[in-house]
Amino acid sequence: MTRVLRGYIAWRLRTKMRSFASNFGGAHLRLNRMITQQVRRVFVSSHQDRGRQKRDFRRLWITRINAATRVYNIFDSYSKLIHNLYKKELILIRKMLAQVAVSNPNNLYTISNKIKTIN
Repeated sequence: MTRVLRGYIAWRLRTKMRSFASNFGGAHLRLNRMITQQVRRVFVSSHQDRGRQKRDFRRLWITRINAATRVYNIFDSYSKLIHNLYKKELILIRKMLAQVAVSNPNNLYTISNKIKTIN
């Protein structure tokens, strides 16, 4: 019997998987079964890393805000700053607070003065 090469659809699927694996090396670049396994593994990792990236950036922002509050004697700690922000209903995003703390600490100081003066 002659060998059957399968149709256009299977060929198209393999080439699509190959396009995802263009930066891989060795057998992960050349063998179809290895390519499909690696591509699936990469997609799972990328899905997990998107959540991890959000966690890492939040931790970074919290660390920056905490460092700025301690260095510039705004509050004793990050937790007291955030607690007072919520108590005074001034809800600011941690990302923005971190940018303010790094780029212009004077503005962070004015925000803390607003927290202290509002009754």
